[in-house]
Amino acid sequence: MRSALFSAENLEKESTEPGLRLQNSKMLKVELNGEVMARTGAMVAYQGQMQFQALGSGGVGKWIKKAITGEGVPLMKVTGRGDLFLADRAADIHLIDLDQGDALSINGANVLAFEPTLNYDIKMVQGMGMLSSAGLFNCVFSGKGRIAITTAGTPVVLTVDAPTFVDPQAAICWSASLQTGYHRADQLGLGTLIGRTTGEAFTMSFTGQGFVVVQPSEEPPQGLAGHGSVQQAGGGGMLGGLLGN
Repeated sequence: MRSALFSAENLEKESTEPGLRLQNSKMLKVELNGEVMARTGAMVAYQGQMQFQALGSGGVGKWIKKAITGEGVPLMKVTGRGDLFLADRAADIHLIDLDQGDALSINGANVLAFEPTLNYDIKMVQGMGMLSSAGLFNCVFSGKGRIAITTAGTPVVLTVDAPTFVDPQAAICWSASLQTGYHRADQLGLGTLIGRTTGEAFTMSFTGQGFVVVQPSEEPPQGLAGHGSVQQAGGGGMLGGLLGN
């Protein structure tokens, strides 16, 4: 049987080392020898002996946070030995290696898989004066290990060494050490002009030293922001106490 389909670029990529690696730009291969955390429903194929266990958002504490905030990652733990293939609606996949002392703040909708050596929590985005349609909470990863994230299209990685402004629905992830804030468009001169609007109601700002990953697409509203209401984000009361843990 002959076909360009069977060309070398489409054949399974082999490796002698376990872990997360790209099969191609839209498919992740996990050479599993132990366990890995993955987005629920992301499995497209596997070879070998594996068990899949649904974890909700990763433990009771994170499940409570997700129930209140509407954010988080619906997770499954995959254990066993073999080759696991993961994907998410043909989105582009990127690998990030975190070292001790690193921390990554990421939209939960863009988490595909990560090694269990990483710590994961749901945190309120700092500097939120008013709630926009992009989301009020993010997943923060720290520790040492590899994480696979997704983007809608090829992103740009901006080095933040001067004040940087991004459409909040296009910001995928950023250095957790950065200071963030939200601004109304008219504060930045992007408001209405002769009865017309730019379509940019809010802009997200980043200051400090680090990076922010911006995709060429605006994701639909997630979590609390999906309700379309504008609320104060003071973080007080039960919600503020819970997210501060």
